[in-house]
Amino acid sequence: MTDIPRITDSHCHLDFPDFEGQLDEIVARAADAGVARMVTICTRLRNEPSVRAIAETHAPVFYAAGTHPMSAADEPMATVDQLIALAQHPKFVGIGETGLDYHYTAESKDVQKESLRIHITAARETGLPLIIHSRDADEDMAAILSEEHAKGAYSCVMHCYSSGAALAKTAVDLGFYLSMSGIATFPRSQDVRDIFAAAPVDRILVETDAPYLAPPPHRGRRNEPAYTALTAQVGADVFGMSYADFAAQTEANFDRLFTKVASFAEAA
Repeated sequence: MTDIPRITDSHCHLDFPDFEGQLDEIVARAADAGVARMVTICTRLRNEPSVRAIAETHAPVFYAAGTHPMSAADEPMATVDQLIALAQHPKFVGIGETGLDYHYTAESKDVQKESLRIHITAARETGLPLIIHSRDADEDMAAILSEEHAKGAYSCVMHCYSSGAALAKTAVDLGFYLSMSGIATFPRSQDVRDIFAAAPVDRILVETDAPYLAPPPHRGRRNEPAYTALTAQVGADVFGMSYADFAAQTEANFDRLFTKVASFAEAA
């Protein structure tokens, strides 16, 4: 197992019912596949204690928290102070996921925008990376990210990137990162692969978004962190790199963005 290249699942949801009672096995299978670290994402702040407990129980697991845009209208509005307080935990490593989703919840776009700006402020003040979900909202997303960056720099990853080329360019130009999920492995996703191929390889992360978006040969079934390796294999092909070199590059990228994870490992 020691010769398997090490990678990180930068975005998964281990608190979802799909994994209940199975986390020991999930983490072990991830390790067997070379997935040595994972960031589990809390999408509703009221669930933060249970997500935190997962990170506290499992050494390879770190966590982030925020209000998902599809829940923004149904949840209490997060505050900057609330997010800053959560960020004091040693394994809390990112702000979000937050963002804009006009595909399913366009009727709440104004609330989503307000929530997004609050999360950006918290990311700026804590120095932790912002974790962005964006769907069918490219123009508004590009505008808000740019406007807020002009007010003061912050770091960011566009998680599970499958939006357009223009938003990807805006993100890269701002110094942000694009995360490759199982979507990039689907046969009909050549346009997504082309967007990644046009981006600098030192701005690329890999993720599962588990339990969603399992890559082939598991498509249509539950995704899990071990399958990050399958997406990374496609990523290596996209960039014309060996798997070992692409894995090492994405690890360096992750450590550069998620500095708190890297510091935690060094302290350990």
